[in-house]
Amino acid sequence: MDTIKRIIAVIDPTKDDQHGLARSIDLAKKSGASITAFMTVYDFSYEMTTMLSGDEREAMRDAVVKDRELWLSDLVSPYKDISIETQVVWHNRPYEAIIDAVIDEKYDLVIKGTHQHGALKSVIFTPTDWHLVRKCPAPVLFVKEMAWPANGNILAAVNAVSENEEHVALNKRVIKDAQFLCGLANATLNLVNAYPATPVNIAIEIPEFNPGLYNESVKKHHHESTNELAAEFNLSQEQCFIEEGLPEDVIPDVAKRLNSELVVIGTVGRTGLSAALVGNTAEHVIDSLDCDVLALKPDGYVSPLAKKLD
Repeated sequence: MDTIKRIIAVIDPTKDDQHGLARSIDLAKKSGASITAFMTVYDFSYEMTTMLSGDEREAMRDAVVKDRELWLSDLVSPYKDISIETQVVWHNRPYEAIIDAVIDEKYDLVIKGTHQHGALKSVIFTPTDWHLVRKCPAPVLFVKEMAWPANGNILAAVNAVSENEEHVALNKRVIKDAQFLCGLANATLNLVNAYPATPVNIAIEIPEFNPGLYNESVKKHHHESTNELAAEFNLSQEQCFIEEGLPEDVIPDVAKRLNSELVVIGTVGRTGLSAALVGNTAEHVIDSLDCDVLALKPDGYVSPLAKKLD
């Protein structure tokens, strides 16, 4: 992402404050992008009204959509200085409607507000959010209520030691996109890389195994690989945070210490049985973060929904 031309801002009609729309407007002003304020509506009772003909049900659906279109037009009307279109779609699966629109209209960025647990102030990701993380081909920015401060911090999460070609390319995409957003937000970029602790069972099963030596070797490998990756993008060693632990523990901890307003993370887009069996590290990390998150797919990623549309 070296430019943002078209943003789709997902509107939640159940919320008074549209943080996703607010962030979209902020980024559009800085990037010159146009915005589509996008909303899905659905009421199962309209499908179950058997006493009405198909045409009558269609007319009722159209009336609901038109009512929501008027509401949405009123919502965006105060923003005269920026190009905002509106779109309301009748669909029982919001994530499918969003991804269909992304594929059809080639949006560069999806922006969606997150739900917060009132008492804990923590972010709650909905099923729609997870479907977007797994299946949306465009980058998805999940937004909390706080504004991005000037001269803030953006954190790019990488796996610098991976030799998998897809992961290597994804690391570079994460850093490039994070640098682009740093330019827009006047923020400082930092990298974070987590590395695993010594497996306890190896030390028990192999008496001659030296856990201290092993740990130092792993640590050295991760430090060298992360610093080498950072150097490719003119980032200093001081901008690299390489720490022992699980990514879902290390990344949120570093983000909190740096008071980062945004974490950029790559996701491989696993779905179905492979996701259930293998698990998805990125999802565990996202679920543990308490700031804005930009989730990216590898270049060339094809959404499973794109295959259905074909």
